Amino acid sequence: MNPRVKVLIVDDSSVVRQTLSEILSSDPDIEVIATAPDPYVAVERIDKQLPDVITLDVEMPRMDGITFLQKIMAQHPLPVVIISSLTGKGTETAWKAIESGAVDVITKPRLGTRQFLQESQILICDAVKAASRARLKKNHVIEDVAPKLTADVILSKATGNAMAETTDKVIVVGASTGGTEALRVFLEMVTIDSPGIVIVQHMPEHFTRSFAERLDSLCAISIKEAETNDTVIRGRALIAPGNRHTLLKRSGARYYVEVRDGPLVSRHRPSVDVLFRSTARYAGKNAIGIIMTGMGDDGAKGMKEMKDAGAYTIAQDEATSVVFGMPAEAIKLGGVDKVLPLEAVLSEALRHA
Repeated sequence: MNPRVKVLIVDDSSVVRQTLSEILSSDPDIEVIATAPDPYVAVERIDKQLPDVITLDVEMPRMDGITFLQKIMAQHPLPVVIISSLTGKGTETAWKAIESGAVDVITKPRLGTRQFLQESQILICDAVKAASRARLKKNHVIEDVAPKLTADVILSKATGNAMAETTDKVIVVGASTGGTEALRVFLEMVTIDSPGIVIVQHMPEHFTRSFAERLDSLCAISIKEAETNDTVIRGRALIAPGNRHTLLKRSGARYYVEVRDGPLVSRHRPSVDVLFRSTARYAGKNAIGIIMTGMGDDGAKGMKEMKDAGAYTIAQDEATSVVFGMPAEAIKLGGVDKVLPLEAVLSEALRHA
């Protein structure tokens, strides 16, 4: 039996500390060993008992979360999950947290909304366990704490109505834990004459726009947060907005995206399975699917459907993945044509475009 993941919660709100403690303690694989109202108290707690994972707010008294994160990474690296209300300037701050070494950034629970809190419980527990796994490289068996819905709740399976061939191909990508950095590496290599790209990266609401804008400033191609009716064109990547599912659709030979609400699919919204299923249905063999680093199995079934529909599919290998969860599950289902290190994924995709 694997030992429980020991967590230190750092947040200046006593209500949030209590709520997060309840959420994390509800998972049998997680143990909250301490809480702290600010980084200075957190250091005292760490001296007494070293946690496996730290959850950290950004805006706190005496020392802000980003400064504390940078000190942790410089002196004694530990997996850190940022839990913050990502609105306004907070999105930029949260992006700095990722650059400073945070494993993941998720939305702080909105207290008083029971359904949202339940969904947050799943996401927070998964994020903490993914963070511990990223450091320890141990494969935890994660028990479902809520019914796990499939892409059926959003879109039915492909029925073979994709066009036999289109002038342009389309590339679809799914990623989760570790994906922000993997996508940066991948997208910085994409040239303006490359096929259009649609991406699902598990991220909270409001953060994806900042993420897209940052990547747009770094890459040769245009990158934006997806909106309904955005056309998938060469030299552009569309990133699914946080808390909304994104589907690939087709009108004639034109591919475009539809952004819609809906329940969690494979315990995520946006869900890679939803994007991949829609791609299987509307693009078929005109698509290339890529699944990258991430916890869990979101995208595995959808990638198998893409492969069955004639698409070419690629998985990031274990050596370059922060967490070899999603790619491994897709491989296990027989949905992957090629397994490659991150740096080789784009060239392989373009060979089939």
